[in-house]
Amino acid sequence: MNVTEKDILVKRDNKIVYRVGDETVKVFAETHPKANIFNEALNQARVETTGLPIPAVKRVTNVNGKWAVAVEYIEGKTLEEIMRKDPENMQKYMEQFVDIQMEIHSKRVPLLNRLKDKLVRQINATELDATTRYELMTRLDGMPKHLKLCHGDFVPSNVVIRPDGTYAILDWPHATQGNASADAANTYLMFALEDEKTAKLYLDIFSKKTDTAKQYIQQWMPIVAAAWLAKCKPEQKEFLMQWTDVIEFQ
Repeated sequence: MNVTEKDILVKRDNKIVYRVGDETVKVFAETHPKANIFNEALNQARVETTGLPIPAVKRVTNVNGKWAVAVEYIEGKTLEEIMRKDPENMQKYMEQFVDIQMEIHSKRVPLLNRLKDKLVRQINATELDATTRYELMTRLDGMPKHLKLCHGDFVPSNVVIRPDGTYAILDWPHATQGNASADAANTYLMFALEDEKTAKLYLDIFSKKTDTAKQYIQQWMPIVAAAWLAKCKPEQKEFLMQWTDVIEFQ
């Protein structure tokens, strides 16, 4: 694969994403677990079967000794870019964003891992004390068990609007089947990390469009925040710890 700096779309600590012709190639660091890379491709291939507009998986390959996943390249601008360039129409764009998330939640993918199982593993991998973990697990065990498709990283940067106005949903490594409100709590926290006002707008619109009480979505937030702690960035830890108090969100 012959690429240069100008072909880079995204650069992260554990991966570099290139555009190579009509494909997007995500090249992972050598330290990234091989099983996670194959699981990402498998998740995306399984979600493809729903008919949702997502990039088709082309192959898992090896590039200069590093594992990579190649998918269809989607031409267009991310919803995040559009929101930033036209903040006066944020309400309209956020409504479109929530509509897309609702479309995701309307699908079922029985072969995906269960969100609840993933949350249990992540919370148990944190440094939270036993009492806090017990409170979180008790809360999680009492939450309704659903089997809706959950993206797990649904933010505007993962929605591409094509030139013709249609959209595509990117990046499915965290996809699971579970409770849609848990997925919404995850999205809320990702917005809140950047801007509380935008997070509030998202929650207001999601709650109204789905006829879901905000209090119910908020009950998921300590669980989701605690799960993040297992692999969060150091600068995110203080923010997430503020959300892990189950008592506060009764």
